[in-house]
Amino acid sequence: MKLETRVAVIGGGVVGCSVLYHLTKLGWSDVMLLERSELTSGSTWHAAGGFHTLNGDTNMAALQGYTIRLYKELEEITGMSCGLHHVGGVTLADNQDRFDMLLAERAKHRFMGLETEIVGPDEIKKIAPITNTDGIIGALYDPLDGHLDPSGTTHAYAKAARIGGATIETHCMVHETNQRPDGTWDVVTDKGTIHAEHVVNAGGLWAREVGAMAGVYFPLHPMEHQYLVTDSIPQIEAIINAGGEHPHVMDPAGESYLRQEGRGLCIGFYEQPCKPWAVDGTPWEFGHELLPDDYDKITDSIEFAYRRFPVLAEAGVKSVIHGPFTFAPDGNPLVGPVPGMRNYWSACGVMAGFSQGGGVGLTLAQWMIEGEPERDVFAMDVARFGDWISPGYTRPKVIENYQKRFSVAYPNEELPAARPNRTTPMYDIFSDLGAVWGQQYGLEVPNYFAQEDEPGYETPSFRRSDAFDATGREVRAVRNNVGINEVHNFGKYCITGPTARAWLDQIMAGRIPQLGRVSLTPMLSPKGKLIGDFTVSCLAEDKFQLTASYGSQAFHMRWFLQHQQGGVKIENISDRLNGFQIAGPNATRVLAACTRDDNSDLRFLDVRRMTVGMTDCIVQRVSYTGDLGYEIYCDPMAQRQLWWVLWQAGQSHEMVPFGMRAMMSLRLDKFFGSWMREFSPDYTAAETGLDRFISFSKNVDFIGRAAAEQDRPRGPARKLVAFEVDADDADVNAYEPIWLDGSVVGFCTSGGYSHYARKSVAMGFLPADRVKDGLQVEIEILGQLRKAWVISEPLFDADGARMRG
Repeated sequence: MKLETRVAVIGGGVVGCSVLYHLTKLGWSDVMLLERSELTSGSTWHAAGGFHTLNGDTNMAALQGYTIRLYKELEEITGMSCGLHHVGGVTLADNQDRFDMLLAERAKHRFMGLETEIVGPDEIKKIAPITNTDGIIGALYDPLDGHLDPSGTTHAYAKAARIGGATIETHCMVHETNQRPDGTWDVVTDKGTIHAEHVVNAGGLWAREVGAMAGVYFPLHPMEHQYLVTDSIPQIEAIINAGGEHPHVMDPAGESYLRQEGRGLCIGFYEQPCKPWAVDGTPWEFGHELLPDDYDKITDSIEFAYRRFPVLAEAGVKSVIHGPFTFAPDGNPLVGPVPGMRNYWSACGVMAGFSQGGGVGLTLAQWMIEGEPERDVFAMDVARFGDWISPGYTRPKVIENYQKRFSVAYPNEELPAARPNRTTPMYDIFSDLGAVWGQQYGLEVPNYFAQEDEPGYETPSFRRSDAFDATGREVRAVRNNVGINEVHNFGKYCITGPTARAWLDQIMAGRIPQLGRVSLTPMLSPKGKLIGDFTVSCLAEDKFQLTASYGSQAFHMRWFLQHQQGGVKIENISDRLNGFQIAGPNATRVLAACTRDDNSDLRFLDVRRMTVGMTDCIVQRVSYTGDLGYEIYCDPMAQRQLWWVLWQAGQSHEMVPFGMRAMMSLRLDKFFGSWMREFSPDYTAAETGLDRFISFSKNVDFIGRAAAEQDRPRGPARKLVAFEVDADDADVNAYEPIWLDGSVVGFCTSGGYSHYARKSVAMGFLPADRVKDGLQVEIEILGQLRKAWVISEPLFDADGARMRG
């Protein structure tokens, strides 16, 4: 066995073999895989082997599409069979909400180029004849759905990797992973110690244990999962004899998936009385074993399946496959460089390995070799969870995700498991004021404040929810008087040191402000893609405060630390600094009533230290509401005192608390983009209009400068624009296709209702050469084409006079 390698991949399941293959495909041949037993040990060997493209995240769906197309390539490279069966599949809808979800998914697929279609009950019977369509409204048909041979596919990945120069060591148990001072790793195995530049944790069921060797906690948990394989069924035999194969059927109402297996059927369940497995750790000796049959937990699911697929009731059960597989709290994989670690990479939690494994392997290989993946993969970035997460949080969230695997995924849904978890000092005060809570990055955040007969719970919906009126009331209060909310859901960073300004000039593409001033700036990747949208405040020549998305803390800190230089100290102070935002025409009067410091000369984008009530604060004149406003930061220990000072002073100015629902409506009035909606690593600054904040005049080779300058002469091919939409009871959410002259030419990034202007508003991308004010297009919302018009003038304070005044 060789004892030096560029990359050591730990884990020989389908994901580890995919990572190994893609590293060779992109040019790294000095790579090796270490497997404690045989390839496919763990959850790969007993997987049902189904694959599909349906995913609520468009980038995840695209990666799943890549995975499915990859299988033919593997067969051509290796001469091995993956056992492909492209039979197509239908996902059933038995109520309007579920059908709305399928309509929304179909709309996304239009601009992605996926050839799915909505079909009715009669068509379902033709496609999947064993289905009882009683009570079914319709279905989504995907011709790419299918299944394969899990073992054959994994070995095809392995052979393709070997052809590319990779080494695979089976029966090689990893005992330790120890990092050297230079960032490389010693991987201690029972066959010797391997020196590797990079380590990839693709440990599957043992990912937690492998991570612990390096001192890393991976938020993963295995769940027991059971599927049945029947004896021969006459109706299936008849389809085979006619030269066909029965397609997949996903029945979310019955929490089941079904496909043909030989001359019978395979049906699996995501049952409600589910069971977590190996709560205190996965035994090392577990491998090619199965768990004992447990019919009790799937009794209700089986009874429902017999009604949906009556042929099952007459079929004998040939075998029961009951084995564990691993979930992250939100069901998506954990992929990428592990925050706080050097040269340590994650490829874990891929519970849908034969739908996602190829995309995961490609993404990780691009990240390692090219420095960044080609598309925004935050939905599966290991950095989407912070260091606050624990096994006690992970387990209930994994159980919840398993139970909701086939549930309707609403755009406004707030899931209850493991909540409340993290709260600020304002939690009880806001609860007493009627706060209806959401969560971001594990933190409780008010969505709105219910009053009198307004609902204290927002019903999930694809249409305007029952929080609509409460949100409108809060918006009008801000625009007409003054509103207050917490600034706890901003990520906050303190950058200090003698070279802090010079370092920020390199990291940020925009201008770094002078003392007492604030600036807005994008942060770019080397390829010119957006990886941050920051407010920078200069508190002293050697001290700066940054604010950005709260949910991207680990993502941004990973980037900062990867580029840290001597003389610069970087601190994540997101939870060490809190406070409030006050916004609206009366905001200045409220602040003046709370401080002896003169704030009459506090200009737009000024920042200064002030004493507000009894509290030392950092006050900056800026507001994401687009209104006259202030962000007031303080020590969380003093936050409640600050609240009472502001709240009491605000009563004579009709102050009201407002939540995130109102905030997202207010920002639409000004066409302000939102991180991970309008601004993400899928887009460039020029495409989104953030290039106006890039300082091309500064004499600094900031990260991404070359790529941004290269694009300047020709301009972007697409541009982010705003639309007024002739909507009815449903507004744009995200990824709805934009039609022009009978073709899909763009897509929406977000939208909603402007309670100030009383208009439905959307933001999205159009070809740059088609953009003009008043251009009429159509936006597909829940299967209906709604007229929309490009608008270039903000709906509120178009000249910025109030915001800056």
